[in-house]
Amino acid sequence: MIRPLPRTLRSQLTAGLVALLALVCLAVGVTTALALQGFLVRRVDQQLSASAGRFAASLEHERRPDADNRPDTRGQSEGTFGARLLRGTPTQAAVVRAAADTKVPLTGGDRRALAALPADGTGHGIRLSALGRYRVTAVPGDDGDVLITGLPLHPVEETVHRLEAVEAAVFGGALLVTGVLGALWVRLSLRPLRRVTTTAASVAELPLASGEVAMPAPVPVTDPRTEVGQVGTALNRMLGHVGNALERRHASEERLRHFAADASHELRTPVANVRGHAELALRHEGPVPGEVRRALERIGAESERMSSLVNDLLLLARLDAGRALEHQPVDLTRLVLDATDDARAAGPDHRWLLDLPETVVTATGDAHRLHQVIGNLLVNARTHTPAGTTVSVELTADERGPRLTVEDNGPGIPAGIQPEIFGRFVRADHSRSRAAGSTGLGLAIVQAVATAHGGTVTLTSRPGRTRFVVSLPAEPPGRPGGAE
Repeated sequence: MIRPLPRTLRSQLTAGLVALLALVCLAVGVTTALALQGFLVRRVDQQLSASAGRFAASLEHERRPDADNRPDTRGQSEGTFGARLLRGTPTQAAVVRAAADTKVPLTGGDRRALAALPADGTGHGIRLSALGRYRVTAVPGDDGDVLITGLPLHPVEETVHRLEAVEAAVFGGALLVTGVLGALWVRLSLRPLRRVTTTAASVAELPLASGEVAMPAPVPVTDPRTEVGQVGTALNRMLGHVGNALERRHASEERLRHFAADASHELRTPVANVRGHAELALRHEGPVPGEVRRALERIGAESERMSSLVNDLLLLARLDAGRALEHQPVDLTRLVLDATDDARAAGPDHRWLLDLPETVVTATGDAHRLHQVIGNLLVNARTHTPAGTTVSVELTADERGPRLTVEDNGPGIPAGIQPEIFGRFVRADHSRSRAAGSTGLGLAIVQAVATAHGGTVTLTSRPGRTRFVVSLPAEPPGRPGGAE
């Protein structure tokens, strides 16, 4: 299993520091080990040169002692190897053991390796089957033979291995201490960056889409000459620009909201006057030409539609401004039953199904606005689906609160419009027929009223199934028990 690489900057810096130190320790360890090994091997070569092949010379013609094989010339150190080659073939081979000669059995590979040694008096590394690694030299003898003398490399290897063990322990401890102290040092050095990260995270969690936004305090910059200080300065400058932009956007929204509320309020009277004059003209007892009557009827219908639009805009403006709604016990069962009866009367060409629980479902809120929510959903299902569509209305309640579901088997809402369906003046005209009289604000009012009651509205739609679900809390926020 491959472990993932560290992702945080602190982990990467600590890991990089330890990795660089590990490389330095490895380079120092390898260099010192090789240097010590070379030094010790040169010392062995010097000892071999000083022996001048005396031990190997003492092996030749042992039955006929001469100046080369007298007993006093054989005082060699423990483990000294000697061999005599005659015409490229080893004739004698021995090693010093406890101040005595011990013959050494040679394999075919040993004989070939000894025969391949040049008689130049320099040191060469060789491995003997019975003895291990040796450092040997070969020199010409007096009788046309070659005398080979060797010393074991085991002491050299043991010394080098001991050095490697000491270096591993020292370097391992140094890496451990460096890792701990380096992590603490990096953590201390990155404290300003953590403050920058915390501020950026708090900004990312702010709801910037609408409303007034309280920007967090700027990041304290200790030294603007450092990289972290430069990042903090840039973040503070960006937060200042974002804060100014949000203040201007909020001010623009407030002006637009006040304009919509004022305009809606001011338009209610002239629209009502136009509608009243049109109705008064239609009640005239004298003869009225047919074209004039039709024009008056259209004026009355359009003024009624404009009056509904003005009322909806005024309601949305008040809800956007945070205008408090009534908080009284509401019989949702009665509201759903009445709204469904009204929808059945207005849409006899649709099939209406009603599913109510056995017990009465109540909620705390504004009865008029909740009735408007239910009516808008039913009007939406009736006006935007063809004749013969089945519309199901279901009211349920659990420990989380009441829930109203309005579902139809119409053609559905296009996927591209669904994210914006609760916006203002949004119509799903591409797949649903639109009856006259719709203002395009019905679903916007549904969401605004549900949100004002602390609830939510969700939509799932596909061809043959469109479902709106309005969920209300068991108790409105900040009003325990629904009390005023």
